[in-house]
Amino acid sequence: MKRRMKRKNQALPVAAKCQIRSGETHPFGMLRGYIPLGGGEERIYRQLREALPVLDAAIGKLIRLSGGFDVRCPGKQAEDGLRTFLKTVNCGRGQRGIDSFLAGYLDSLLTCGRAVGEMVVADRRLRGVCWADVTLLQIRQGEDPLDVELCMADEHGQIRPLPWQNLLLFTTLNPEPEHPYGVSMLRGMPFLAEILMKIYHTLGVNWERAGNVRYSVVCRPGNDVDPMTAQERGSQIAAEWARAMEDGKNGMVRDFVAVGDVEIKVIGGESPILDSQVPVRQILEQLIAKTGLPPFLLGFSWSTTERMSAQQADLLTSELWALRRTVEPALEKICRTWLALEGFDPRVEILWDDISLQDITEQAKAEYYKAQAAKYYKEAEE
Repeated sequence: MKRRMKRKNQALPVAAKCQIRSGETHPFGMLRGYIPLGGGEERIYRQLREALPVLDAAIGKLIRLSGGFDVRCPGKQAEDGLRTFLKTVNCGRGQRGIDSFLAGYLDSLLTCGRAVGEMVVADRRLRGVCWADVTLLQIRQGEDPLDVELCMADEHGQIRPLPWQNLLLFTTLNPEPEHPYGVSMLRGMPFLAEILMKIYHTLGVNWERAGNVRYSVVCRPGNDVDPMTAQERGSQIAAEWARAMEDGKNGMVRDFVAVGDVEIKVIGGESPILDSQVPVRQILEQLIAKTGLPPFLLGFSWSTTERMSAQQADLLTSELWALRRTVEPALEKICRTWLALEGFDPRVEILWDDISLQDITEQAKAEYYKAQAAKYYKEAEE
């Protein structure tokens, strides 16, 4: 009996720690490990895009210039099926096709520095792909630096991890070592944008005053005029001038006749309007430089030569390829999930479209020059 009890005790698992009592000593232990994605900066960046159309146009052009992509799979049937799925997938908001998802995903990535998406699976099939608002989510980083969980508040206001983390898509733009979230392309712009908006607001106020001027009517009575009479005469002149201006607004022509030394001036007419061209251009140059777009793509011709335009186009190509490499893992995850659920080999390769015709032309010229050089070297050796 003792041997049997001894063997039974040896078979029981040994607990490394107490399971029913928590070892957490911090009174607010739930706060540890949670790093909010936040919503304050994102609201500022959205307002920047609304206030400065050039920034909104720059982000839109970066999204469109990123282009589309094609896929390559080991099997022909899997490849055709995946292409059909990517072309017709439901993305919500009345959008269909992976290009719509990619546009919304890139918009959030460039504006907020991070993008969140979700794959919708029903009946063991991938039914849709959608993107979400990053300000509604929080991120929890575990003990392992590679372990990241997306969390969201439930109906009771408690922050809980989303149940199916394998169906979520999360991409960051230029993440920093100390933070698990990315950096917006618009970071560093609020200070300059505030100065620019002050200039624009001042211009609007000045032109409003120029279109709706105010007058100063000065009456200088003689020395023999009684002060009480002078005050009454001044009131009459002011009333007649106001009546004349009011009739002028209504389309009626009315003459203003005054007796004595009367001087009429426009209030603020002597002060010159500040030249805003130089400061506005200096600020816009820095804002556009942060986007990585050549100025001529946004309609600015700032001493741009043909060679300078070609160099700026090459730099833009490198920027777009860096942006493509950032979102490529999310696209590969979508493709692999569809292939796995359909029973195909999950291996897939993303083939991005050529960025522009100019890029194709330059590559063709380079290949042609290389072939000519190889031909000359071969003839010289012979």
